[in-house]
Order: sequence, then structure tokens, then C-alpha cells
Amino acid sequence: MTRVAAIDCGTNSIRLLVADADPATGELVDLDRRMTIVRLGQGVDRTGRLAPDALERTFAACREYATIVKDHGAERLRFVATSASRDAENRDEFVRGVLDILGVEPEVISGDQEAEFSFTGATKELTGRDDLAKPCLVVDIGGGSTEFVVGEDHVRAARSVDIGCVRMTERHLVHDGVVSDPPAPEQIEAIRADIEAALDLAEESVPLREARTLVGLAGSVTTVAAIALELPEYDSEAIHHSRVSYDRVREITERLLSATHAERAAIPSMHPGRVDVIGAGALVLLSVMERIGADEVVVSEHDILDGIAWSVA
Repeated sequence: MTRVAAIDCGTNSIRLLVADADPATGELVDLDRRMTIVRLGQGVDRTGRLAPDALERTFAACREYATIVKDHGAERLRFVATSASRDAENRDEFVRGVLDILGVEPEVISGDQEAEFSFTGATKELTGRDDLAKPCLVVDIGGGSTEFVVGEDHVRAARSVDIGCVRMTERHLVHDGVVSDPPAPEQIEAIRADIEAALDLAEESVPLREARTLVGLAGSVTTVAAIALELPEYDSEAIHHSRVSYDRVREITERLLSATHAERAAIPSMHPGRVDVIGAGALVLLSVMERIGADEVVVSEHDILDGIAWSVA
């Protein structure tokens, strides 16, 4: 086995996986998997730049992760950065900071590369299961963008579009630095219009409606699943490969969009860093299910981070 480390730095969170990988058997054994909400994409949609405090939060997490990678003796490390750092004018400042702390240069990957990693991470362990019809549509709802990937055992088509829980929240629900609590109907409709336009764009290159199984990834999806399961706290093992019906997703989305900040924060499985953005993220998931006529979503805790680890192994 090869001991590898993978870091996925997105718009809302930065995540680390240290694992032993055996490419011959397809086995990936977790040694350390963690996530920190750093909101790197704070204000990027509006200013086009990474904010100084967002950079410092991210660098603080990197310093913590550097210690963990060293302590586990990982042989290889790959750092992948996604939507926010693609869009920012000052991304060189981000690259230099990461290089100084971790000794590797972050790879600011394209949306298509992001989609490939997401598909590999989500589907590698599903190969050979006869209870999941193919092709699969993997939907990775991030903070700044959402990736759509259709494939059987390998990627057939992929597209990244700029709808994510942070981007949609900041664009439509924030006024004078304050998030609407709860959002007005016209604000929700504005988010829906953006999502529908993005789905139209995705369908130009990805046959979304051909999918027979919908696999949902990332924090918005896993949080909806945790709520659906009525978990007393966030539990990755219970969430992984759970199935949530369309009716339940619709019910939860409506609940989140009509709730106050305090009501959302009181949900036992809610991460504090997702309280303000979960409504928009859930609405993206619901809109995708409506577009393709999905009866349910299969929820995966394994995603782009696992795909990055496999690329290193």
C-alpha cells in the first residue's frame, strides 16, 4: 500500500484525507479525514478577489494539516484548489502561501478536472453493484460551483457550472452584509432562476436526463441526508450510501428556506459553517432532482477528495 495525502480546497471548506491506498484491490483505508470551514470564497463573486481574512483562515488550516501529514508519514501529497481560487485575481497570493506552508504548489484545476475526480471518488466503490442502474449522474454541489458528471464505469460527459451554496447565498440573500432571515419568496425565485439557467447550460454537454442513478456529493447533500435521517449528530457512516427520496428532499428544502438562522442552527446535525448557506445548497439539489425526474438521491461521503487520493496513488 501507498500512504498518500490529499487536500481539497473549495469555496466554503478545506478538507484533508490521509489514507493507505492499494491500486491493485481498489481499497482506500482512511487514516485521517477532516474538514474545516474557512469560507475562502467570501466575497469573490462580488469583488473578484480573495479576502485577506479568508486567506488567513485558510492558511491556518493548512498549518494544522501540514502537521497531520507529517505525523502520518504520507509519502505523497496533492493539493487541489477549486472554484474560488480559479476566479480570484489575487490567486498568486494564495498559491505562494500554500507552497510556503505545505511545500507543494496548489493545483488550480479546471471544472472538468474537478468533475473527473468527483466521479472517481464517488463511484469507485460502487462498481459491480447490481442495485444501482447505470449510467450514474454524479452531482457535486460545492460552495462556488456544481459539477455534473455522467458515466458508467468511466466518465462520459462532464460540466462545471457556477451555482454553489455560497455563491447563490451571497448573490441573492445578502444585503448590507446580512443574510436574509428567512429569505423572501422573490429571493428564492431569483436563486431558482440562476439554477435553472445553469442546468440548461449543463445539459448542452451532459445528458442529465439519461441518468438512471443520481449520486449526490458534498456538504449540502450530506447535510440534507443527515436531516432526513433525523440524526442526533452528524454521522458520516450513517450518511454514506443512504438514500433520500425526492419528497423528503423537497420537504427539507422548504423547511430550511422558511427557517430563521436560529432554527437552522438548532438542527443537531448542522455544521455551524453551513447554517447560512444550506438553504441555497438544498435548493440546488431539489432543482436537479426535478430536472431529471429522480425519485431519490444516493448520498456519498466519498467524493473529489477520494478521487484526488486515487490520482496520487
